Amino acid sequence: MPEIPTDQWAIMWRVALAAVLAGLPGLEREFRKKPAGFRTHMIIGASCALLVLLGSVLLQHYSQTVPASEQIRTDPLRLFEAIVVGVSFIGAGTILKVEGSMRIRFLTTAASLLFAAAIGISVALSLFYLAVFECVLILVINQVLGRLEKEMS
Repeated sequence: MPEIPTDQWAIMWRVALAAVLAGLPGLEREFRKKPAGFRTHMIIGASCALLVLLGSVLLQHYSQTVPASEQIRTDPLRLFEAIVVGVSFIGAGTILKVEGSMRIRFLTTAASLLFAAAIGISVALSLFYLAVFECVLILVINQVLGRLEKEMS
């Protein structure tokens, strides 16, 4: 796996890339007049990348300044868990139940926000091809399969 950068310029570049890639599905949501559009997706993708990268910087700094006998063990999955909880909370705010029916609206937008978080995490971990693939995949799911779903109903 590629190394996670701790250089500030490399971090800024990755955060910007995460914003752009996560923003593309948000743009699709924006064009379809759905909640949580372009800016929200960009902010989620960028903030997730930034949180992962800052976690890496913190761990590297801590490991260099604290004696080995006093260092704590880390669990990087905890950071991902916190991101998923936070983004899911935001996503839950976009979901609406239609009054007087069992119909739920904007669930796909909430799921798209979680996908934007995954794009940001992938960029932070230097998994650029995966991040681009994720971006294309969510666009295909929202556009192509969305149309197919409407035709079937």
